[in-house]
Amino acid sequence: QVQLVESGGGSVQPGGSLRLSCAASGTIRSSYTMGWYRQAPGKQRELVADITSGGNTNYADSVKGRFTISRDNAKNTVNLQMNSLKPEDTAVYYCNVDSQRFRTPRIIYWGQGTQVTVSS
Repeated sequence: QVQLVESGGGSVQPGGSLRLSCAASGTIRSSYTMGWYRQAPGKQRELVADITSGGNTNYADSVKGRFTISRDNAKNTVNLQMNSLKPEDTAVYYCNVDSQRFRTPRIIYWGQGTQVTVSS
């Protein structure tokens, strides 16, 4: 059974930094896209950033220039370095693995979520 386990969440002041990590256990194909989503209470889950096996990245406009996503295909891990954090970044952050076109039917895995709180 595939599991995604996030770590690194916490509480920081505005302008601070956090690094989120996600470790995938079980069989995860290296071709699958890995990424991070976030969800604040009462709001829809939104894409923060994702990265393909080849290293192509995609970021939400709200985090460009502040967040950096990376992955290690050999270790089946994905990381999110979050700098210059703002209160509006406060949310539960979820690790995501998406098979996209590489598997039919398409399959999407989610971690349990880790809380990030940015407040003064």
